[in-house]
Amino acid sequence: MTDQKIVINGKYKLTGRVWISGAKNAALPELAAAILSPKPFEFQNVPAVEDIKVMLKALQNIGAQGDFKQNTIQVCLESVKSALVPRDIVETSRASILILGPLLARNGYAKVSKPGGCPIGDRKFNYHLDGLRKMGAEITVDDRHIIAKADKLCGIEFKFPTKTVTGTENLLMAATLAQGLTVLNNCATEPEVHDLINLLKKMGASIRIENGDCLLIDGQSSLNGCCHRVIPDRIEMGTYIIAGGLLDNEIIIENAVPEYIESLLEILKAIGVEVSVDRDKIKVCSNGNLSAVEVETRPFPGFPTDLQAQLTTLLTQVRGVSRIRENIFNNRFQHVRELNRLGADIEVKDNVAVIRGKTLLTGRNISATDLRASAALVLGGLIAEGKTVIENSHQLFRGYEGMPEKLKRLGAQLEIVCDHPVKRSNKM
Repeated sequence: MTDQKIVINGKYKLTGRVWISGAKNAALPELAAAILSPKPFEFQNVPAVEDIKVMLKALQNIGAQGDFKQNTIQVCLESVKSALVPRDIVETSRASILILGPLLARNGYAKVSKPGGCPIGDRKFNYHLDGLRKMGAEITVDDRHIIAKADKLCGIEFKFPTKTVTGTENLLMAATLAQGLTVLNNCATEPEVHDLINLLKKMGASIRIENGDCLLIDGQSSLNGCCHRVIPDRIEMGTYIIAGGLLDNEIIIENAVPEYIESLLEILKAIGVEVSVDRDKIKVCSNGNLSAVEVETRPFPGFPTDLQAQLTTLLTQVRGVSRIRENIFNNRFQHVRELNRLGADIEVKDNVAVIRGKTLLTGRNISATDLRASAALVLGGLIAEGKTVIENSHQLFRGYEGMPEKLKRLGAQLEIVCDHPVKRSNKM
């Protein structure tokens, strides 16, 4: 991997249409679900981003055959060749933890490296392990691996102490091949979870939803392959919606699902951004006369933590004092330092960012720390005077398909510069 930089010349108006790609956070668990069956799968509308490529490599490492062409993945794990998911494959992704449940359920043994991904705070996987242990798994954890064994998983009743997307997905997938009925309470209800449920049902799983966040899964002896189209990416959708609220921009977001992003649309309307919805299109524009707000991140249908950084950038252009309370991750304000280097006036107190606007941003060299922070910094560079150089920008390509090209089609002035290769450490 090369050390990529994004160079942006700011203050260019964005106008036009942008097409939303498939959801990375839906495709990842769905690819993991392919482990549950020896039959072939076809996944359509898969975003060509780095995290997906990592997941495909992990599947190939355990024995899957597959390829990735034109946003379509064809994959089949006829037999498990290896139960090991090594660190050098998944060090930049959460892929390994999603493989744990389905690989254990099908193979009776899984040895996966502890998950990597963004350094945005504690992303505990103990709920995954607690549920699998209750289902009959013997699990040990060392410095580098999670090792799970089970002759046969059994149905259980389990309540998540707090809502967790990957925890819900992991136990849901494992339960589809467990013996008997599994009842999962306090489950995450994000659109990506529901898309996974739809896939599993196509595969022959028996899943019922009660009271919104309770899943009842009747385990099956085997599951089938199928063809599945991944839902649009609500976080990419939200990022471009926020971009439409900057400067005098006017953007039409196509292939949108407005109900996925209602919390953001309500916040933008409260700020003063003009938003109109027409089926699968969302038009966003702003006259720059925006009002301060107070926002909290919450599990779906609340305002998503994955859009917190991008909204922070927009709020630097809002007159008055805005506040964002981060309730999901305890280290998700790393973008604040970089935005302040551009000229923003943001102070973090515990889990609250206090944003004083409106501030003039001026381009300079900054560095991306994680996936969503990188998107926030791109938005900052688009509205900053002069040239902004974003280093460590490979983070952006983990989750946004073709973002530089999409922005250039809207009128942005930017380019990707590749320098020397990045040396990756295998250390934890």
